[in-house]
Amino acid sequence: MAVDTATTAPSQPEGGDGAGEAVRPLLSGAPAIEEDEDLHVRYAPYARRDAYGPMGRGPLPAAQVARLVFAAAVLLPLRLIAGMLLVVAYYLVCRVSTLFADVGEEGRPRLHGWRREACLGAGRALSRAMLFVFGFYWIPVCDRSVPNAEDVPENQSEELERPGAIVSNHVSYVDILYHMSASSPSFVAKNSVSKLPLIGLISKCLGCIFVQRESKGSDSRGVSGDVTERVQEVSQYKNSPMVLLFPEGTTTNGDYLLPFKTGAFLAKAPVQPVILRYPYKRFSPAWDSMDGKRHVFLLLCQFANYMEVVRLPVYYPSEQEKEDPRIYANNVRKLLGTAGNLVLSNLGLAEKRVYHAALNGNSPRALHQKDD
Repeated sequence: MAVDTATTAPSQPEGGDGAGEAVRPLLSGAPAIEEDEDLHVRYAPYARRDAYGPMGRGPLPAAQVARLVFAAAVLLPLRLIAGMLLVVAYYLVCRVSTLFADVGEEGRPRLHGWRREACLGAGRALSRAMLFVFGFYWIPVCDRSVPNAEDVPENQSEELERPGAIVSNHVSYVDILYHMSASSPSFVAKNSVSKLPLIGLISKCLGCIFVQRESKGSDSRGVSGDVTERVQEVSQYKNSPMVLLFPEGTTTNGDYLLPFKTGAFLAKAPVQPVILRYPYKRFSPAWDSMDGKRHVFLLLCQFANYMEVVRLPVYYPSEQEKEDPRIYANNVRKLLGTAGNLVLSNLGLAEKRVYHAALNGNSPRALHQKDD
């Protein structure tokens, strides 16, 4: 499927005449004197609208406080223990599967046959079990992944029809658990992840691409090259796990879609678009403007959490899109926005940092001096 690049310009977020202009005063270090609600409207993709409010520190009624205390005393420890047991179980599967296996680059084991099937099968099953432990008991999936005949180029060979990457909106760290339970993809992770106890071996068995994100030098080019090479490899070889990529580069509150980076589209290979939504009653699983520890605590203290998934048809790029990854990325973004009823926003990671700084009482000028 291809979308006409001449139609449907990206929508602006609510509450402004242009997102880019709306944030310029803050990004340039000008005084930010505005009411709280105006701040949340200006940075709408990152604003929490659940019962806990911005940063998860909003006032709660007595009944909700009592419910939270009970869950923290009973539900939280049970879920933490169950989650740790699942991680240890997967680590043991990976450890057994890698015994006497050949080791490739970055200490990544080469898994074939039963070794690979054991790791992938256990990963899918245990990831779904982890979601159940987190309160995602039932996850409805709307599968529209079978493309129409006219959406597939006539001369597309069987080998190239396989998508090289899963392209998804990014709402929460829970996103990764769902994708692992559905398709066991590899993904991009910080280099430090490979050295973590338990998780390090698991990430290597999944074939993760490890990058040094802290570097601001020429390494970013190498990261794009590694991702492109892996996506091309996956699209040509059936046994290679697809790469999971979040082109937005950061999380939102789930109602918006940020501009896409082009890394997922440089390989000129088809991609599998997936939309994740998190309906909620009190606490939103979206990880937007809340501290990580507080978010995990509130997520595990909520008895039931909800997720909805839409799997769209594989997107086959046109010749124009292959030549210009920006057009390719923008068209896939429009498709996801339309199918998921998401608002297209022009904000990005820089604006998210400014919003977080404002919520914490820090000036944007101080934030930029710290980054420099």
